[in-house]
Amino acid sequence: MRLPSPWAPRLAPEPGAPSERLVAALSADIIDGRLGSGARLPAHRDLAWRLGIGVGTVTKAYAVLERRGLVRSVRGSGTFVAVAEARRGPLIDLSQNVPAAVLRERLLSRTLSAIARRVDSGLFNAYPPVGGHDEHRRQMARWFAGLGIAADPARLLLTVGAQHAIAVAFSAACGRDGAIYTEAQTYAGAIALARHQGLRLAGLAMDAEGLLPEALDRALARHAGGQAAVYLMPTQQNPTTSTMTRARREAIIAICRARDAVIVEDDVYTLAAAPELPALVTLAPERTIYVNGLSKTLNPALRIGALLLPEGLRGRAEAVLRATALMVSSMSCAVMQQWLLDGTAETVRRAIQDEARRRNALARSFLGAAIAPARQDGHHVWLPMPQPEAEQLETVARALGVVVTPPASTTAAPEVAGAGVRLCIGAPSMAELTTGLATIAGILAQRSEGASLPAAAIG
Repeated sequence: MRLPSPWAPRLAPEPGAPSERLVAALSADIIDGRLGSGARLPAHRDLAWRLGIGVGTVTKAYAVLERRGLVRSVRGSGTFVAVAEARRGPLIDLSQNVPAAVLRERLLSRTLSAIARRVDSGLFNAYPPVGGHDEHRRQMARWFAGLGIAADPARLLLTVGAQHAIAVAFSAACGRDGAIYTEAQTYAGAIALARHQGLRLAGLAMDAEGLLPEALDRALARHAGGQAAVYLMPTQQNPTTSTMTRARREAIIAICRARDAVIVEDDVYTLAAAPELPALVTLAPERTIYVNGLSKTLNPALRIGALLLPEGLRGRAEAVLRATALMVSSMSCAVMQQWLLDGTAETVRRAIQDEARRRNALARSFLGAAIAPARQDGHHVWLPMPQPEAEQLETVARALGVVVTPPASTTAAPEVAGAGVRLCIGAPSMAELTTGLATIAGILAQRSEGASLPAAAIG
């Protein structure tokens, strides 16, 4: 006699097809330990009847769970949970893309003391002009100069972080009925913003340098209705870490000029000037909205972003700023100003670069050729693999206590070949990072041997 299943059938509340909601509900209960290793799942027909769904829907959901390594089917016996309770203690988070923590209490105390001695109360007693105070915009322009960007402060607007800058750029470039063209794999925040603003989003084919010019040209040739904008991260692309050569940058610009497309250049991961790889805004200032900020190069809490705009788009961008965020934190701007004046910004940037090199070396020591080659050592690495395998790795890693970036969150075009898993290596401590990378390496080793899960995670 078969034992009944201990699972209380349910569908996850989020929208989606019934099979997807069933997969989500079972995945959550297995990973969170509510269904232990070896637990029987309900029979297909019984579960279908209890949930009011088709038997084929249950079969499809169970097949997805088995591909992800969460369950195993035994002919004549049923379907069982395959993941043992492997997690101990808090999760190790390799999904948060921030620089390594190099700011210490002593430095922060010294900064705040210096600000207190020279504070201008006028900056705290009134709203600043839209786009920031003149002095703060001059300081940001000075920071851009260190990255090889000649920025006129009059064309520069400050925002509440780079994410806000991207939102403003999309609105200024596309209005309400435009389209965003980008790589098939791209920044999850940009995908979310485009969808939130109701813009059409098209992910295009890419290679080791990023967006393919011929794919962009074909897409823009078919574009109809509204303004077209091309969102790109030419240097240390998120998530794939690809960097465009100068020839690729010039080819993309030529297409955008010919097809009258606006470029939104996201440059938050450039850690130092590279004259041989000029920013798109220096090659095509008349149609490029340049986005940068301080949270990826100095400190996550320094939520100051900036837009460098073509003259014709400044008014539209200011209107969006008035509607979305009237001012940047005066305290953040005071910290930025102090750090640029006393040299702390350069010291912190160099420390972050050094720590990034150390962490990338550690990642390569564990993962080797599984990591996509990158031109610079940044805050994340990319493991290219087919989408189903990427989703399985995410699921298994979480079961083993390691959170990685969900592959679906960075996918702008599921139908375009090329996917993978992003590992963010800046946020965890070195001890946590070592454990997390060792776990990922173990999963990849089992995958290369044909197994779906590390032996320690099989019930």
